[in-house]
Amino acid sequence: MELSRRDFLKASGAGVGGIFLIGALDPSVALARAPKVLPLKKRIGEKSTICPYDGTGCGFIIAAENGKVVNIEGDPDHPINRGGACAKGATLRQLSADNPWRLSKVLYRQPGGTEWEEKEWDWAIDRISRKIKNTRDTSFIGKDSKGNLVNRTEAIANLGGSALDNEECYLLAKLTRALGLVYIEHHARI
Repeated sequence: MELSRRDFLKASGAGVGGIFLIGALDPSVALARAPKVLPLKKRIGEKSTICPYDGTGCGFIIAAENGKVVNIEGDPDHPINRGGACAKGATLRQLSADNPWRLSKVLYRQPGGTEWEEKEWDWAIDRISRKIKNTRDTSFIGKDSKGNLVNRTEAIANLGGSALDNEECYLLAKLTRALGLVYIEHHARI
């Protein structure tokens, strides 16, 4: 007996449909096993949250014990990420305030130096702001070659990073545009 491809697909569809119909009519026949529930060995406080990074709105479950974050993982019940995590979301634990490996002091290395020195925050902020102002003042362009008002500097660029959330990116873009920067980019687009 020869079956054409079309006849084979019709027969296969009818057979599969018949199996499901029998299962639907007879409730004693189980078509799938019930999901296995794994008991937790230790109860800790779990709360759901939304990822602060790229605006997608992925959901995460944060587990805390004694006031410290012990685990962050994707929320399998969340409709957007369904338990998955992008590279930024997967690093939420590393960025938490109670992470013992997170840097909490300013480390500075002299140009051409090999040793790191601990510095105060006030010193670092003052030094960065002074360098930005000096560079902007020496490279500021008020008008282009045609006499058009441009008010910009091409000597400073800004490259955003994945540790910034949406609000920080917005404020950083406003600040850099106010300084006259034209080279504003984010590493995810490069």
